[in-house]
Amino acid sequence: MVYEITEQKKIGLGLIGFGIFFTFLGVILFFDRGLLALGNLFINRKNYKGSASFLLGLFFLFVRWPIVGIILEIYGCIVLFGGFWPSVSAFLCQIPVFGWVIQYPVMLLNRFRRGSD
Repeated sequence: MVYEITEQKKIGLGLIGFGIFFTFLGVILFFDRGLLALGNLFINRKNYKGSASFLLGLFFLFVRWPIVGIILEIYGCIVLFGGFWPSVSAFLCQIPVFGWVIQYPVMLLNRFRRGSD
């Protein structure tokens, strides 16, 4: 038997293929170690304040209050990821040119505190 493949059947087969692929990808990523750790970050009891403000910010974005929503999301990110800032700053200071730009104001302030040598 010969099956006729029309344009609609081609589009349907393509959509089915994409659906199967993204379903498989979703199942694989559902069990990803990094994504599970990120989920634990939001669910942890000490991070409720940051999670709630971040999700409230998303809500305000959806109801078209963008300034309030963005402010709440920024606050939520700062509260959620506040423990990572020392690690991030240490990493950024290791980058050749960017690290010098970050460290230069600190070095300048230390020089003014000690007095000009």
